[in-house]
Amino acid sequence: MQRSGATMAWNVFKFCTALRGLGSIMILLVIGIVGVTYYAVVITNYGPALFAGGLDSLTSFAVLILFHCLLVMLLWSYFTVVFTDPGIVPPNWKPNVDEERGEGDPLNGFELSSMHSDPSNKQIRYCRKCSQPKPARCHHCSVCGRCVLKMDHHCVWVVNCVGALNYKYFLLFLFYTFLETTLVTISLLPHFKTFFTEGEIPGTPGTLATTFLAFVLNLAFSLSVMGFLIFHTTLVVANTTTIEAYEKKTSPKWRYDLGHRKNFEQVFGMDKRYWFIPAYSKEDIRRMPVLQGLEYPSEPDSNAQEL
Repeated sequence: MQRSGATMAWNVFKFCTALRGLGSIMILLVIGIVGVTYYAVVITNYGPALFAGGLDSLTSFAVLILFHCLLVMLLWSYFTVVFTDPGIVPPNWKPNVDEERGEGDPLNGFELSSMHSDPSNKQIRYCRKCSQPKPARCHHCSVCGRCVLKMDHHCVWVVNCVGALNYKYFLLFLFYTFLETTLVTISLLPHFKTFFTEGEIPGTPGTLATTFLAFVLNLAFSLSVMGFLIFHTTLVVANTTTIEAYEKKTSPKWRYDLGHRKNFEQVFGMDKRYWFIPAYSKEDIRRMPVLQGLEYPSEPDSNAQEL
């Protein structure tokens, strides 16, 4: 039975490696959806309404300003996730002997070679696929073929792993995507309702099809992203990841849960000016080693769950 399970797991991960081939296709798909939405909102509907005069002009101006601001933040966050390495184990990285228990004692003569001779050592987390020790909260990604610091998941939409160094950017991408798609859904709703009226619908077949498609796509994305955003908000509040949430067993206390505010700061930093932009202040990077994905403060609780 064990052999069968191992074979099945291998087949699953072998299939997952095919996701690497999506690459630029997914990026082009995202750009395509943005393009369709932009054409429907700006070119077809609210752009021309700017010159209608009266309340319609004011409404169109407000919608277009908000639409472009959210679009800039959405794309900024998206491409920051795409092009930011999620964090890898530094070459020749050596862990502390008691790191998994939350202690900071030095190696005290412990040789790295012993980890290679005994990968089952429970005090040291070891990746058999990479043949190297790995820090706390680090997991191996079968799609990328490497260990990722504080790995959350591999996201096909951003063509990248989501880990310690880009998790904040991924959350902001979800946040601004939700706001943008909700705005588009609401702003296109009056135009969408005209499809179900008996009167003549203004516009060419092309503009009508674009408006219909943009409304349906943005409504679908708004609802789905809202679910992801709620889920990841609960993870941030508990200072855990998607992988850890599924791997954790019932325990009195999760060792990395330091309280809502500290948990939030470990993802978004302490500088409030940077909370809503995909970047960190130099001061936060300097004074918060946790943002580098190698050191995580924890509660020294012997009953806390460890992964």
